[in-house]
Amino acid sequence: MTVRNRGALAAVAAGVAALTVAALVACANQPAGTVGAEEASTLASPAPTAASVPSVPVTAGELPAGPKIIPPVRLLIPEIDVTATVNAVGINERTNEFEVPPSVDQIGWYRYGPGLEAEAGSVVIAGHVDSATQGKGAFFRLRELDQGDTLTATGSDGEARRYRVVAREEYAKTKIPLDRYFARDGKPRLTLITCGGPFDAKARKYRDNIVVTAVPA
Repeated sequence: MTVRNRGALAAVAAGVAALTVAALVACANQPAGTVGAEEASTLASPAPTAASVPSVPVTAGELPAGPKIIPPVRLLIPEIDVTATVNAVGINERTNEFEVPPSVDQIGWYRYGPGLEAEAGSVVIAGHVDSATQGKGAFFRLRELDQGDTLTATGSDGEARRYRVVAREEYAKTKIPLDRYFARDGKPRLTLITCGGPFDAKARKYRDNIVVTAVPA
């Protein structure tokens, strides 16, 4: 499967479910704000020159070669009471959206990016904030995470890897720097993404994305 354009990755922004007006009251009245943005930006490799900037921030749509890829299968975040199953997901070919698991209590690892064993790059995990039919999602409280909070990602090899939050950022969905968050280079890090900001009842989606960056502890 190939990610054809930036809009496909913006699926992280769009692909987190149809939501209710009640959700706006529950979430958007507590803006996440931004902390640690400068520290998060230093984790990425230096930006390429304009002439070499690729048209999309991801590699070809096929699973990385080799037997050492270790997908995350479970995520534990004690500070916000998250214990969630992680599923390997890609891009929905029909909608061109990031294919977050339909069950809001589960979350999705972008399987065309790095696994937990990677010594460089961003391991991306996205999840629903909530749903009109299922209620609160696994990442309903993601906006509450702060610098220094810890989380544990367990891989398919059974090893639990601890991470420390260094940044929490909020972007309008049209402004999120996807090339940074889906990068295969730079320092190893875990990137958690969900919806946030005001809820557009007519479009049935949130305006923003909440992005949490964590590094190996």
